[in-house]
Amino acid sequence: MTIRLFHCSDLHAGPPYDAEVAEVLLAEAHAYAADLFVVSGDFVQRADFVDQWQTITAWLARAPHPRLVVPGNHDVPLYHVWQRLFQPYTHYQRHISTDLYPVVTLDGVTVIGANTAFGWTVDGGWLSAAQQAHIRRSAAAAPADHKRVLVMHHHLIDPAGVGRRSRVARPDDIARLLDECRIDMVLSGHVHLSYVGHTRDLVPTLGHGTIICQAGTGTSRRGKSRERHRYAYNTLEIAADAVTIRRHVYQPHQRAFAVMVEHREVWVPWNNA
Repeated sequence: MTIRLFHCSDLHAGPPYDAEVAEVLLAEAHAYAADLFVVSGDFVQRADFVDQWQTITAWLARAPHPRLVVPGNHDVPLYHVWQRLFQPYTHYQRHISTDLYPVVTLDGVTVIGANTAFGWTVDGGWLSAAQQAHIRRSAAAAPADHKRVLVMHHHLIDPAGVGRRSRVARPDDIARLLDECRIDMVLSGHVHLSYVGHTRDLVPTLGHGTIICQAGTGTSRRGKSRERHRYAYNTLEIAADAVTIRRHVYQPHQRAFAVMVEHREVWVPWNNA
């Protein structure tokens, strides 16, 4: 059986948000009829402003189910320092989801959400000891024949064209954690640029490695590099033998997204690692 994921990221309700494109993305998400709708963080531009949460929650209320969501660094307050440091997830949990340790089990696929957003930096990411334990526990609990997919906001590898960006802290160690937990694929965002790669590009000595799939920005005008001022999302088809990733980029004259890149990768059995 093939499991279909719709993966978008970095919606950024606020000044860079394009409401017209958001409606198109929503319509295409429903038309795709995925088994799971995934948003890898940055729902708002600034978590301090209630109107931005109202905009995105109204949009999310019309998005497909089931869904798995995780927070991004922009979903943590910036200007309210006390709240940023001591109650960073108040707004996210009030408006988006109370669950900072989400797991969704599908037919042959287990999807694990991890929170890399925290209040001690403006841009960077961190997988706490509790979040790492959550990944280990959830991966171990997944049936042996399941593909394991991790979703987090911050990225592991800087794609060409964006320069140095604030990745998840200690990305080499996180790549090793994914190998330890037999994570087949990791979905993320943060850099506003689509990218497909592999953790062995980061740590060549890994015994197996994990496919990396990063989404561009779904509805923000702040796309980067070759996706500058462009909007994008990914669809994924996970079969027993391979995964197919399609990058959809918005075409303004057509007022629709079009598939620009298709990437297919055959799963490598873990027992061969």
